[in-house]
Amino acid sequence: MSTSNSSHRRAARLRREYLYKRSQAELSQGSKLAKAKATISEFLKDNASGGNKRVASEVRNDFDSASNELALEDDVTGKGVNLIDDEYALSGILPPRVCVTTSRDPSSRLKQFAKEMNLMIPDATRVNRGGTTVSDLVQSCKASEFTDIVMVQETRGEPDGLIISHLPNGPTAHFSLNGAVLRHDIEGGVGSMSEALPHIITEGFESKLGKRTATVLKSLFPAGAKHDTKRVITFRNSGDLISFRHHTWTKVKRDEVKLKEVGPRFEMRLYMMKLGTVDQKDSEKEFVLRPYQNTANKRKKM
Repeated sequence: MSTSNSSHRRAARLRREYLYKRSQAELSQGSKLAKAKATISEFLKDNASGGNKRVASEVRNDFDSASNELALEDDVTGKGVNLIDDEYALSGILPPRVCVTTSRDPSSRLKQFAKEMNLMIPDATRVNRGGTTVSDLVQSCKASEFTDIVMVQETRGEPDGLIISHLPNGPTAHFSLNGAVLRHDIEGGVGSMSEALPHIITEGFESKLGKRTATVLKSLFPAGAKHDTKRVITFRNSGDLISFRHHTWTKVKRDEVKLKEVGPRFEMRLYMMKLGTVDQKDSEKEFVLRPYQNTANKRKKM
């Protein structure tokens, strides 16, 4: 039995155990929580229409947990979001530790792009890939207690792929990149790279998949940016094409600010979301982009 196959099986087993424990925890409170949710839904609807209905005494103790569940319902479908596969429960509480690396044998342009991604993500660590396999890279990052791996890829020297894999159990988001512009290629000159924690703006992520994708992206950055921080990172989704922009701003007048682009700049599109880590080839696929199945009412995914 090879060491590689053994490590893959062990990782898959840990992933299954993790999901099983999460599902059991949810099932153990399922019936009680469902009753509380139904009662509180009636309470909220009644009060919204001016009524004075009170929450039944037997479910008052479950008010907070049930209300939190209701708040996580999908805005598009109206159905509850399944939290079994939500591995970002501690996001915003514990600071992320991000490993930035490249595909094998990177070009000088891809190395520069990885360097700029590393500078852009606070407290990230850039790792030279060398001849390291994906499996060994993941195991090393787990041992070093990294929370995420960001891997940039290329075709003929042009950055065209981005993989974000959350550790230790996934998920892994695969993005295609288009129109990558490095910092020193930005027209008008490049702004200085601030080391302050940035404000993160996510716009246009409306569906369950969109919110899931926004969580994957936001969780790369530490929480706790000061309100007067003059650094802003924006992920804007329009027609399932995500525009990434990085700016600093200065106040010109009382109600006017001036933006200065810092870079890098690129467009990205999610084409696959897997429930395992990047080295688990047979992990379940949560989403796969199939443009040939698009119809007018199902074209927009996020």
